[in-house]
Amino acid sequence: MRKIGILFGQENTFPQAFIDRVNEKIKDQGIKNMIAEAVLIETVEQAKSDEYAVIIDRISQDVPFYRAFLKNAAITGTAVINNPFWWSADEKFFNNALAEKVGVPVPKTFILPTSHRPPDTDENSFRNMKFPFNWEKMFETVGFPAYMKPHDGGGWKSVYRVESPEDLWTKHGETENLVMMLQEEINFTEYFRCYVLNTDKVHIMQYEPRNPHHLRYVIDGPPVKQDTLDLVEKYCIRLNKALGYDFNTVEFAIRDGVPYAIDFCNPAPDADIHSVGQENFDWIVENAANMAIEKAKQYKKGKMNLTWGTFVKNQITGKKTPLK
Repeated sequence: MRKIGILFGQENTFPQAFIDRVNEKIKDQGIKNMIAEAVLIETVEQAKSDEYAVIIDRISQDVPFYRAFLKNAAITGTAVINNPFWWSADEKFFNNALAEKVGVPVPKTFILPTSHRPPDTDENSFRNMKFPFNWEKMFETVGFPAYMKPHDGGGWKSVYRVESPEDLWTKHGETENLVMMLQEEINFTEYFRCYVLNTDKVHIMQYEPRNPHHLRYVIDGPPVKQDTLDLVEKYCIRLNKALGYDFNTVEFAIRDGVPYAIDFCNPAPDADIHSVGQENFDWIVENAANMAIEKAKQYKKGKMNLTWGTFVKNQITGKKTPLK
């Protein structure tokens, strides 16, 4: 039996809709020995976790126990979506650097030292850091207003708009041990949030991040130039091929016709019908079900069935193809 599982937390609409749609497709296509269900964990023993051919991960970013469970499942052969090893190593500042290397525009960005010393450190722990830090160079490059956000966070948590150096000092002091990024503000004319499945299937949604959460997905928005949509789709695929994410959202702000990737590390993206709307919800349920079934068909017992991005694979194979 090739089982497709979904691991989830507080969300209610997507998981059951996904399970139901997968099982409907399995029945309609006459697929034998395959079923979708909610993951149920009784025990986790090292190197013994081959119950599922595929697991869709929607919650391990919040529950470390689940991340350990998924890595154990992956090493025994489960195709975990998204790859828990890469997700554990991933963070937004590195992703920005990778985006530059693969030719996707991103805002000018610097990483900041923490405002508080990490536990068990003192002044000697920072002897390799030049004092005073060159804040002026950052301010001149990024400009104000700017955004300050965690280098590895998500869900719009601890995101600040800063108007001046003085405003930054005040708000930076509130972040304590968080490692923050200072990022150029992109004054955009259009904004898109895009589902990307299997690294190359893209669904572009008009989005307004300045609206309340339940009103951010734009219904019947103004027409968009096809050239812009084509470029957004191309950049989505380029980023996700490099990262190796099978289930992600990518956000783009359009300034002077150029799509800037603003946020593209969302491996458990919002898929709730009440926020994304019926049309977007139907798309993600349908296409996530198709992807999961295909992954289950491709599953090879006892083999590593994870997706790895070209950034990692090229380092292993020694491939020297141009990044851009």
